[in-house]
Amino acid sequence: MSTPVLFPKIGFSMEEGVLSEWLVTNGSVVTEGQLIYTLESEKSTQEIESPAAGTLKILSKPGETYKVGDILAEIE
Repeated sequence: MSTPVLFPKIGFSMEEGVLSEWLVTNGSVVTEGQLIYTLESEKSTQEIESPAAGTLKILSKPGETYKVGDILAEIE
């Protein structure tokens, strides 16, 4: 079973943001809590941790705008 990597809601009024960059490459083995990507909202830039351990399958591109809850990747 895979674990989705979702675009998180950082602030109360946040509805969307930009995936700035992936800090790991597609197919990398990641650990739970490892920083895997950065996002930009209207007010800040945040580094986001992996929700699980496993192999990362990236489904989204840096520089694109995503809504809160969008699936950015999967961890298998």
